[in-house]
Amino acid sequence: MIRAITTFGFIGRVPVAPGTAGSLAAVPVAWLLHGLGGVILLIGATAAVVLLGIWAIARDTGGAADPDRSEIVIDEVAGQWIALFPLSAGLSARGAEPWEIPLMGGLVAFVLFRIFDILKPWPVSWADRQKTPLGVMLDDVLAGAMAALVIAGTAAVARMAVAG
Repeated sequence: MIRAITTFGFIGRVPVAPGTAGSLAAVPVAWLLHGLGGVILLIGATAAVVLLGIWAIARDTGGAADPDRSEIVIDEVAGQWIALFPLSAGLSARGAEPWEIPLMGGLVAFVLFRIFDILKPWPVSWADRQKTPLGVMLDDVLAGAMAALVIAGTAAVARMAVAG
C-alpha cells in the first residue's frame, strides 16, 4: 500500500520519464477534484497528498541516504496540483461549469511545472539537496508554487491589458 502511494498507483514504475508520467497522470485527477468540489477540494486534496506523501516516502525509503528514487512520484502529483491552483481558482471565481476544462491552461501548467522541476532554480534546488522525505516533497511543492505564480501573474497582466 505504501508503494502504491509513493508511486501514485504505480505510475512511477514506468520505464521512461517517471516524473513526467506522474505529473501527467496528476492533471486529470486534479480536474476530477476540481469538478467535484472546486478549488477548495483541490487545495484540501493537495494538503492531504503532501502529508501522506511525506509519511509514505519515509516508510518506503526506510531512512535511505537519498530517499528521492525516480519511481517516487507522489511529490510530482502534489507539485502539479499546486501549479493548477490558479486555473481552478479562476474557474471557481468566475462561476464556470464544474467540469469546464481549459486545455491550454492545463498544458501551460504542466509544462511550467516540469520546467521548474527539471531546471530546479533556487529555492527548488535548495529543497532538492535536503535528503529527507520532506525535502523530496518540498522541491516539487516549490516548483509547483513557482509555476502557479507565473500563471497567476500572467493572468493578472492579461486582465489589466484587457481592462485598460
